[in-house]
Amino acid sequence: MDEEGPDCGKADFVLLDQVTMEDFMENLKLRFEKGRIYTYIGEVLVSVNPYQELPLYGPEAIAKYQGRELYERPPHLYAVANAAYRAMKRRSRDTCIVISGESGAGKTEASKHIMQYIAAVTNPSQRAEVERVKDVLLKSTCVLEAFGNARTNRNNNSSRFGKYMDINFDFKGDPVGGHIHSYLLEKSRVLKQHVGERNFHAFYQVLRGCEDSQLEDLHLQRNPALYSFTRQGAGLNPLDSDERSHHQAVMEAMRVIGFSPEEVDSVRRILAAILHLAVYQRLFEWVVNRINCVMEPRGRDPRRDGKDTVIGVLDIYGFEVFPVNSFEQFCINYCNEKLQQLFIQLILKQEQEEYEREGIAWQSVDYFNNATIVDLVERPHRGVLAMLDEACSAAGTITDRIFLQSLDTHHRHHAHYTSRQLCPTDKTMEFGRDFRIKHYAGDVTYSVEGFIDKNRDHLFQDFKRLLYNSSDPTLRAMWPDGQQDITEVTKRPLTAGTLFKNSMVALVENLASKEPFYVRCIKPNEDKVAAKLDEGHCRHQVEYLGLLENVRVRRAGFASRQPYPRFLLRYKMTCEYTWPNHLLGSDRAAASALLEQHGLQGDVAFGHTKLFIRSPQTLVTLEQSRARLIPIIVLLLQKAWRGTLARWRCRRLRAVYTIMRWFRKHKVRAYLAELHRRFQAARQPPLYGRDLVWPTPPAVLQPFQDTCRLLFCRWRARQLVKNIPPSDMAQIKAKVAAMGILQELRQDWGCRRAWARDYLSSATDNPTASGLFAQRLNALREKDGFGTVLFSSHVRKVNRFNKRQDRALLLTDRHLYKLDPGRQYRVMRTVPLALVTGLSVTSGRDQLVVLHARGQDDLVVCLHRSQPPLDNRVGELVGVLAAHCQGEGCALEVRVSDCIPLSQRGARRLVSVEPKPEQPEPDFRCSRGAYTLLWPSR
Repeated sequence: MDEEGPDCGKADFVLLDQVTMEDFMENLKLRFEKGRIYTYIGEVLVSVNPYQELPLYGPEAIAKYQGRELYERPPHLYAVANAAYRAMKRRSRDTCIVISGESGAGKTEASKHIMQYIAAVTNPSQRAEVERVKDVLLKSTCVLEAFGNARTNRNNNSSRFGKYMDINFDFKGDPVGGHIHSYLLEKSRVLKQHVGERNFHAFYQVLRGCEDSQLEDLHLQRNPALYSFTRQGAGLNPLDSDERSHHQAVMEAMRVIGFSPEEVDSVRRILAAILHLAVYQRLFEWVVNRINCVMEPRGRDPRRDGKDTVIGVLDIYGFEVFPVNSFEQFCINYCNEKLQQLFIQLILKQEQEEYEREGIAWQSVDYFNNATIVDLVERPHRGVLAMLDEACSAAGTITDRIFLQSLDTHHRHHAHYTSRQLCPTDKTMEFGRDFRIKHYAGDVTYSVEGFIDKNRDHLFQDFKRLLYNSSDPTLRAMWPDGQQDITEVTKRPLTAGTLFKNSMVALVENLASKEPFYVRCIKPNEDKVAAKLDEGHCRHQVEYLGLLENVRVRRAGFASRQPYPRFLLRYKMTCEYTWPNHLLGSDRAAASALLEQHGLQGDVAFGHTKLFIRSPQTLVTLEQSRARLIPIIVLLLQKAWRGTLARWRCRRLRAVYTIMRWFRKHKVRAYLAELHRRFQAARQPPLYGRDLVWPTPPAVLQPFQDTCRLLFCRWRARQLVKNIPPSDMAQIKAKVAAMGILQELRQDWGCRRAWARDYLSSATDNPTASGLFAQRLNALREKDGFGTVLFSSHVRKVNRFNKRQDRALLLTDRHLYKLDPGRQYRVMRTVPLALVTGLSVTSGRDQLVVLHARGQDDLVVCLHRSQPPLDNRVGELVGVLAAHCQGEGCALEVRVSDCIPLSQRGARRLVSVEPKPEQPEPDFRCSRGAYTLLWPSR
């Protein structure tokens, strides 16, 4: 009840300030308006049908109530189901849940939620047999609703039979079987329905849910209006899709339960036959028996498995008053009288037993005892049922009118019986037809027309034998009495009234042997709409359900009683001697000290294990005191808990940081040790650790490793350089410069061969004219005073006039020369080296070079006539020129592109390379605004 505030009213009617109908209805209405459809009367649950879906059910709600005491949570069906289940499991005692109320009050839905709760909290180990039983228990409701429920003016899904289900549990508390008892199926509904009502759901589901081929096999048509038994309700539910989905759900439920396909087909055929013949009750009884066969516990031996315990769930018709009430309503209301009698007796018995257990004197309670009404109906020889049986068995013609006269004669002085004959001035009854019984729930007028025929309720033995000899095994099983010989059926069968009376006596004895829990259902209005509570209609139900009387019985001695531990757990914060935990000798002593501090000790009694509180005002006083302290305690607990969480978090963080610190140290040490181990042999020539693999460093040491790798590379380079002869240093520097410029930009730049630089002076590359070139070189050295030759080679050039000619290229430390090899290497063009700003090459293996000079036309050449042929010398030219510029401290721009732009006399042109395998020697092809080097790719 912690989740409900005072604005929701009293969660228990026992706590009302005044026990009057006005106070009861005011509290009921307030809770209904707040969406609180459940309220307690002690341990009895009052349920108001909301006529809408509410977020009160499902796995989360089940978890809230599982394992809790009845008053630990707000009133709920799950609380009652949990209390019955715990009582059964803890004390190994059979229990039952009795659900009562008028048609449309929500009894069937209440029983479904109870079954769902029991299914949800059992079988945690997922045993297959238990799961099978749970599936059958849940699915049986769907099947029985189809065959036993119908739409009435008061309820769209009204149960037209009574149902009591026993669920068997093993010693673990898991369901292992069950049994269903059905009572008084309203079989007259098959033949006739009131205006605005329908026949049983099964007929419409077959007609609207079966496939066309199935209907054809059954010789049926889909329109219910074509059959006399379904014509009345044919237009009340026009949604064929609903009937079809319900039919599919019933078929699936029958499959899960264990009905064979042949049995399902037989059921369809029998339903179809019923639309032409009057055998529905036998079909319904066969369905119930078939489900019972499936639910019977399998292989259970009490000596081996222990005695099974039982939870019974009774969902039975409520008190009925129609404009015309016949034999069925008489039996139904007699049933409710019996249950009301049992209800009052068990409530008083529970109260008295609890008082005796706790050592508190019992005080007698005045209450209305309806035993005289029950006696009026079932008394041997003179009761209504006994006299009806006598009329049925008497010789001669006995009519309903004669039966009524007999009732008037025997009961003319009974306080709860009257008729028009006995009260001529009462024009609400008709002479010779009506009699009235003053039930506990109110007066009901019954019409005796049809009483005798309905009570006889027998069929000719020839008809039974005919159906027993059917070739359909299902139909045959429905008529076992048809196998009896003519000599075996001379004894008169029991009448319907006697059979029903016997079943009610057996039911009451069964319920009386169990620990009962009650759910009293109330229908809020006759319109079946949500959020509407008709006070007059509800007041009438409160009266005939005896709810106000139940409150008075509960409050006759003490309004509330609680075990001492639970009482202290709720109110201990209101007393300094009990907060936070008491140091007294017992919980009883602590509860006494708490009550004395509040001055309430005179309004209570102390039992052996429970505290009994006489008036609701005492509970109100304690609740108010508790409500004032709860916010303070919550703040205190929040402060303490937040402090605890902060300390835990701080300790965890400290531990984490300590572990991280030591782990980092360990990782650093392990890394340095591994680094030392791997690089012990790094000083060994000639590789100096070139093939060593660096270990993966911790993230924190990544910058350290990057620095170490750089230092190692420099050290290794130094070791290698120290062993290089001075004559090779210029070549090494040139290759390093070329690598820095062309690495990953040009496929091959000749780094793996020796760079001779001055190829025109070489007899290998220039065998016929190396001497002439040497003379020209000496002349230029004397003239220009250069120091060294950086590069020389034969080239193929193209100029701005599109002329292609062989030339020689000479690059010294001061000038760039273009020479004519055909004229003894005469100088054709001289460009100071300081004016050379860059050069462009391609990314392929071709030898195209474009030299760019400030204020000069770009020089486009292709290195060729090399030995070996097409030797790759572009990288060498780039390297020596770049190394020289680096030494001189001047900039050199090197571009790598497969389409090189150039400038000649201000004109912009492009030069590219075209591989041509059949080309014997490299040469240029000129077109408008562009040059193309035809490269002999081999």
